[in-house]
Amino acid sequence: MRGRRTADEGGGLMPVVRTNGISLGYEEYGAGEPVVMVTGTGAPGRVWRAHQVPALTAAGYRVITFDHRGFSPEGASGQPFTLDDMAADLAGLLTHVSPGPCRVVGFSLGSVVVQELLVARPELVRRAVLMATIGRADMLVRAMAAAEIDLCDSGVALPPRYAAYVQALQYLSAETLGDPDGLRGWLDVFELTATGSSAGMRGQLGLQVIEDRRAAYRNIQCPCLVVGFADDRVVRPRLAEEVAACIPGCRYTEISGCGHFGYLEKPGPVNSAIIDFLGEPDR
Repeated sequence: MRGRRTADEGGGLMPVVRTNGISLGYEEYGAGEPVVMVTGTGAPGRVWRAHQVPALTAAGYRVITFDHRGFSPEGASGQPFTLDDMAADLAGLLTHVSPGPCRVVGFSLGSVVVQELLVARPELVRRAVLMATIGRADMLVRAMAAAEIDLCDSGVALPPRYAAYVQALQYLSAETLGDPDGLRGWLDVFELTATGSSAGMRGQLGLQVIEDRRAAYRNIQCPCLVVGFADDRVVRPRLAEEVAACIPGCRYTEISGCGHFGYLEKPGPVNSAIIDFLGEPDR
C-alpha cells in the first residue's frame, strides 16, 4: 500500500510503499507500461536519472526507480538481511506499481536480486535485463567483498582523492582511463561521493557472495537478456555469460569500451540494448 512521502536528497518528495516489514522510497517518471530499475550495492535509485530514465521515458515507458532497504525513509536499521529479503522487497514494489507482470532491469547486485525474484515469484516479471550479473561468487568476488567489509567496519575514511583514484581503476574501462577530459569528470564525481555515508551500504556488502545458483536459474522461464561489460574488473564478463548460458532461451550481449559502470560509461549502446529487448513481443 502507498504510505507517506519522504524527502529525497534533491529536496523533493518521493512516495513510499510499505512492504515486507519496511518502507521503500520510490520515484516514477513518464507514462506507459512500467519498467522497474534495480540498482547495485550501495547505490540509490537516483543513479538511473542521468541516462536510463530519459531514454526509457522517451521510448514510451513509465520508469520506476527505488532505494533498497538501508536507505531513506527508514535508514540503516543495523539488522542483517538477505538476498531473499531484498527479492521480497522488490516483489512488494512490483505488485504495488504494476497490475500485472512487469519489465525489470537490474545491475550488479540488483541483477542477482532480480534473478532470485525470478526463481521465487516468476509471475511478477514479464521481461528482465540483467547487467553485470553473476550466478556464483568466484574467488575474486569473495576477496573484494571481504575487503570492502573490512574497510567499512574499520571506520577508516580514505582521503577522497585516493578513494576516487581507486574507484576509477576498479570501475572504469581502459578507454575512459586514457581520456584525460572524460577521466577528470569521473574523478570529480568519485571524489564528491567518497565523502558520503556508507551506513546504507553496509547491510548489502557481502550479499553478492552467493553459492553456485546456476542450477536454480535453469528453472527460470522469463525472457531474459544478460549484458556484460567488456572491461569489467568487478564482474568479469565470463561470469555474466555463465548466467546467460544457464537460463533457458536467455540472450547475452557484451558492450565494449566500458567497465563495471558500463550503463553510465557507455549509456548509448546499453540503453539501445535494453530498449530493443524490452520492446520485443512476448513469446
